[in-house]
Amino acid sequence: MIIQSKKVWVVDDFLACQLRIEDGKIKDILPYGQEKVDEDYGDLRILPGFIDVHTHGAYGWDTNDATPEGLRHWVKEIPHEGVTSIYPTTITQSEEVLTNAVRNVANVVAEGYEGAEIMGIHFEGPYLSKTFKGAQPEPYIVDADVEQFKRYYEASNHLIKCITMAPEQDAGYKLLHFCVDHGIVVSQGHSNATYEQAHMAIANGARSMTHVYNGMSRFASREPGLVGAAFRFSDVYGELITDGNHSHLSSVYDFYRLKGPNYVVMVTDSLMVKGLPAGTRILFGGNEIELFEDGSAHLVGAGNLAGSTLHVNKGLQILIEQAGVDWISAINSCTINPANMMGIADRKGSVQAGKDADLAIIDQNYDVVMAYVRGRKAF
Repeated sequence: MIIQSKKVWVVDDFLACQLRIEDGKIKDILPYGQEKVDEDYGDLRILPGFIDVHTHGAYGWDTNDATPEGLRHWVKEIPHEGVTSIYPTTITQSEEVLTNAVRNVANVVAEGYEGAEIMGIHFEGPYLSKTFKGAQPEPYIVDADVEQFKRYYEASNHLIKCITMAPEQDAGYKLLHFCVDHGIVVSQGHSNATYEQAHMAIANGARSMTHVYNGMSRFASREPGLVGAAFRFSDVYGELITDGNHSHLSSVYDFYRLKGPNYVVMVTDSLMVKGLPAGTRILFGGNEIELFEDGSAHLVGAGNLAGSTLHVNKGLQILIEQAGVDWISAINSCTINPANMMGIADRKGSVQAGKDADLAIIDQNYDVVMAYVRGRKAF
């Protein structure tokens, strides 16, 4: 199969070219118009498929629900926003609930499914700070426990590929070391860590910060906190929810400018209310959540932001059209940067010969016209 466009994102710029796709891979990149094509996308932009490393659910389903039908529906529908690779994300709960959640993902992966490719699990909690718990249910937040985590890891069939944890809750960095030794990306988040504690965690192998600005010790002149550490260490990745609700767009722009084009990772942190009407109330981690008109989700009563309903394609639009982030940094943050962070850049994250044919085709309004997952049309 050969497809073409006058605007294919290749090596940090739009190129008029053709893509020859064979066996789910990009076989060749050819000059525009050279061969007869199966699909001509004209002036539509062809981007690498988006990668969401932090997303709890959508369409009325949450990772913790542990139902195969819900997970299958989610990954089948999510390519409509250009997502071709996904890391279903848990929220703090009892050991029974979390065990069932990760086992469900493992079972679906083993049995087969359609849609975006499940690349692994993001395990958010329960080893967090109660001070910055956000919407994480406090009764189930515990100190880091290596033996308990080993049980989760086995139940997931080793599919846990990323963990959000508070380093100050991990005595002797024992869990951090276990994760690093097993190739699991450690992201600091929901944490009251001092700048010094965050620095030590990085020295011991932590590679990322979870939803920067949210759920972490604040930046101040004499106490830089976790936000300050996210600013300071240039080769540490930083997740950012780019919905315009979780962070002021000036703060979003500043973070991209500080980190450069290679270390910001756009995430949705989307909840099961994504795709549902405003006013919907659901239980998330045992807490009641309400969806507001602006797409944000809040804890009922407390009012805390609980997560988003962001679509990645619209997050890209917000970055470029509203926050003023350049095309390279914005596109990288939802494609090659998460691929590099998660160690899958040999297959994912860019339009390049030899890589998986994961593609998102968007129009001038950033709406997704078509997505390809490993060379197959996703809808």
